Amino acid sequence: MKAMVLAAGLGTRLRPLTDSRPKALVEVAGRTLLEIALSRLREFGVREVIVNAHHFADMIVEYLKANDNFGLRIEVSREDRLLDTGGGLKKAAHFFLEDRGAFDEPFILHNVDVISAIDLGRMLQFHRENRALATLAVQQRQSSRYLLFDQQGELCGRRFAAPKSGNGPQDEIARSSSPLTPLAFSGIHVISSRIFDLMPKENVFSIIDCYLQLAAQGERIIAFRADEYYWRDLGTPENLMEAATDIVRGVVR
Repeated sequence: MKAMVLAAGLGTRLRPLTDSRPKALVEVAGRTLLEIALSRLREFGVREVIVNAHHFADMIVEYLKANDNFGLRIEVSREDRLLDTGGGLKKAAHFFLEDRGAFDEPFILHNVDVISAIDLGRMLQFHRENRALATLAVQQRQSSRYLLFDQQGELCGRRFAAPKSGNGPQDEIARSSSPLTPLAFSGIHVISSRIFDLMPKENVFSIIDCYLQLAAQGERIIAFRADEYYWRDLGTPENLMEAATDIVRGVVR
């Protein structure tokens, strides 16, 4: 099983912690965000991981080397310029397509700055049973933006929070359906490798933009409801402290 950890961002919300290190190496309860993500993936049978890096990329390479890649086969995809989530994944296509017969093999895409107890094995099984192109772990919780799904759990659009002008939330609809359910995305995906043949020609793009385009074309981008599982964003110092407390209390590992 293969996976990719998205770790190339500048970590601006974590400043000043990221003034001298990449966000992947920021620590919570004595462990780096990268170690936490890799440990979770390894727990669910992932043995090969590609990590994209941009901000202080050399530090990530040295960190992985010093820790013997945490017992995994790890490749680092260096980005001289930020490619966004979709472009970063596209650049890593060779990693997922190097094996014969890998065209439709699913893999996991995981943000480095989230921590969760989401059952990745159950999510992978759900993805396969539904023959989806991509399966997104989502929850019903407060967020500044939402993905919109129809009654069959297929992606139809997204919703941005109401602007300060007070005009109400802004919806972008890729595929018409009613009613639509707004759900918050967790930053964890299971994706079929055939997505690489469907990606835009440009090299810098958001994976969510790509999903919306593909949903409009009839591809199955589906929701995996993860409401029952612990999840926390680790993108701010305040959230790091709250996650550290949760770890100490044994709420999450």
